[in-house]
Amino acid sequence: MSKTADFILPRMGESITEGTILNWLVEEGESFQEGDILVEVGTDKVDNEVPAPVSGKMIKHLSDAGDVVEIGSSIAQIEPGEVTSKDQVKPDQVKSDPKELGGLEQVTPAKKPTTSLQKPAPPKTAAHTDNTSYVLLEKTPYVSPLVDQIARKNHISYEELARIPGTGKDGRLRKSDLFSYIDQGRPYQFAQPAPTVSDPTAYRIPQLKLDKGTGRIVEMDRMRRMIADHMVYSKHTSPHVTAYVECDVTELVRFRESNKKSFQEKHGEKLTFTPFFIRAVAGAITEFPMINSSLDGKNIIVKEDINIGMATALPSGNLIVPVVKKADQLDLVQLAAEVNRLAALARENKLAGDDIKGSTFTISNVGTFGSLMGTPIINQPEVAILATGIIKKRAEVITENNEDRIEIRSMMMLSLSFDHRVVDGYLGGSFLKKVADLMSAVPTDLLDK
Repeated sequence: MSKTADFILPRMGESITEGTILNWLVEEGESFQEGDILVEVGTDKVDNEVPAPVSGKMIKHLSDAGDVVEIGSSIAQIEPGEVTSKDQVKPDQVKSDPKELGGLEQVTPAKKPTTSLQKPAPPKTAAHTDNTSYVLLEKTPYVSPLVDQIARKNHISYEELARIPGTGKDGRLRKSDLFSYIDQGRPYQFAQPAPTVSDPTAYRIPQLKLDKGTGRIVEMDRMRRMIADHMVYSKHTSPHVTAYVECDVTELVRFRESNKKSFQEKHGEKLTFTPFFIRAVAGAITEFPMINSSLDGKNIIVKEDINIGMATALPSGNLIVPVVKKADQLDLVQLAAEVNRLAALARENKLAGDDIKGSTFTISNVGTFGSLMGTPIINQPEVAILATGIIKKRAEVITENNEDRIEIRSMMMLSLSFDHRVVDGYLGGSFLKKVADLMSAVPTDLLDK
């Protein structure tokens, strides 16, 4: 008699703790060979194909498309053709070995917990009714682990969860309730508590029925919805302040133009402006390390590593942020190689989970699209982001030996958006000026290594 085994959701990158089942490629009752793709799993912005570790037959799917599943948990029951001891992968092995592709575990009855998880009681908040009045919620709603995972992925607070009507037993919130609420555009996202005393000066979000017009309907794909949620979350979380500085990059442009051909012949890598931008930012961070931090409640976490994210447009038009790890420890050749590698993977939609994890500071090159400058939105949980504008030649007044003259210079605008909870004007301005200074003066020994 054949043994049934659990198919374990494997680890797919550092710090990834869960994945969303996107699509089953092997249906129940179908057979498969070792190495066949069984399921597609989404983690953050990267989709992963999970292959079969052995040949066998699909018995039952334990998770459906759209379910959010923890790494190391069982997502299907399969009947392996031949399973040896080395083929059996336990959940703890999946978590500790990032190269493990999939896992099998002998099925044993699991004891269900006798107690349910109860989230801390949120403050009394208001929920909209059909007539736009406000009703205070007195009860703390039950939140299951699955609903909690979906809510965290979509940046939905417990207060907002408390406003969503539940169709489960005793009014409990079900997974389908939450997905339906998200599809409706989260109408209770900005509900406000009813004031205990009528205050004619109090601000209330107007309940406007706007005419959104007619036209061709384009449904957001999963990545676009995630980007939208991330941007809204960032604007509502961080008090954004944006500072600007003009940077003379004439020497940088001349240096790159005179060396890019020999650089590619010698090292086999294209020399773009991005490695220079990353090098300047990493150098400025070493002088102003507080800009390389994140906020956790009342604690500021100053990061030890300098990992620079570079916002990159995908062929679909969506945005992704691959990360250059430990950028301060790389020379120009290494930076160019890593930037080119990540950019190529992004164009081919082949970025792995680790390629987009661990960013501590982000650069967005809006000049690529011809923009003079931009006001970037902070990539949470970071506290600052730099936008680099288009490089344009124009006439500038140069003062030397108390004499003025006009020269044609290559100029670029830099925009730094920062979280005013952590970064004050002095730190933001000083950091931005340092970046501009490093970009303006290119050392001639960069290519000696």
